[in-house]
Amino acid sequence: MNEKYQQLAERLYEKSGNLTIEEARTWVELLWEDFEATYAKAGYEYQGKKVTEQIVTQWIEQYGPRLHDFVATNPKYKELLNKRGPLQ
Repeated sequence: MNEKYQQLAERLYEKSGNLTIEEARTWVELLWEDFEATYAKAGYEYQGKKVTEQIVTQWIEQYGPRLHDFVATNPKYKELLNKRGPLQ
């Protein structure tokens, strides 16, 4: 699993000029956990890590260069990122 997180973090790092590799890794872990938790809360059957990987990859491709802007408008992520380490 760590290898998959690292691969996704490296992709996010490439897409965003505003994140360190450590910050990209934190983002990947948060996005992964948030997707799985939200999916479960919605009552959907677990589809496996492959589906989660596809969704996180899609988010990285679509929103990667702007993820750092998301922190300003979403207090939940700002709080989680601050707990894990400083962002920017």
